[in-house]
Amino acid sequence: MTENISGKPQSRLSGKRVLVTQANDFMGPATVTHFRREGAEVITSDSVLTDPAAADEIIEAAGVVDVLVVNLASENLYGKTVDQLDDASFETAFNVMVYPLHRLVRAVAPQMKQRKRGKIIVYGSAVPLRPMARLAAYSAARGAQISYVKSVGVELARDNIQCNLIAQNWVENPAYYPPEMQKNPKFQANLAREVPLGRLARPEEDTALAVFLASDESDFFVGQAIPFSGGWAS
Repeated sequence: MTENISGKPQSRLSGKRVLVTQANDFMGPATVTHFRREGAEVITSDSVLTDPAAADEIIEAAGVVDVLVVNLASENLYGKTVDQLDDASFETAFNVMVYPLHRLVRAVAPQMKQRKRGKIIVYGSAVPLRPMARLAAYSAARGAQISYVKSVGVELARDNIQCNLIAQNWVENPAYYPPEMQKNPKFQANLAREVPLGRLARPEEDTALAVFLASDESDFFVGQAIPFSGGWAS
């Protein structure tokens, strides 16, 4: 919330229709809560996005979409060395995180171009910005998301559509950091060693950046992969 010239509270996303994909997973719940608090009309989808037809169906059902939040939760893609990484695992990473991204953007772009206005926000990862072992499939897919957003971002900017990505890591989330993991002394030691801030980000800190990117305050941000990792990556 901000204040207008009269000093009264003003919602930053008032009047905006926002579509959040995989709303029950990854950053979905926190995003829905925060965006609604900021006055947005939030439309949620829990569709399985590996279905090639899903993106078109979601966008058509949503109607007018001022802001598309591409929230794509990955399956378990950790821990395999490159010689253990089979084709199926590699394909899964792209089927879950890359092809749905393109299909969603392709489906929503025409209506945003027609209105000459729109926002596309992608929850990505900082992992491609700082290489990690045993994450080849995950890192490749998340890296593809970054490259895609950079290219599409400058393309859509001609129609006053801002497409950006939050390259996040170390954000408190049960999908990646379940409570039992957070309590583990080894994890706590690793957190203190790896992250300059020495803690996980709170979900609302992450979604605050998403709110900014969805608001009219971010109109000059184009094709950016913005690190959000407490100093872990830059």
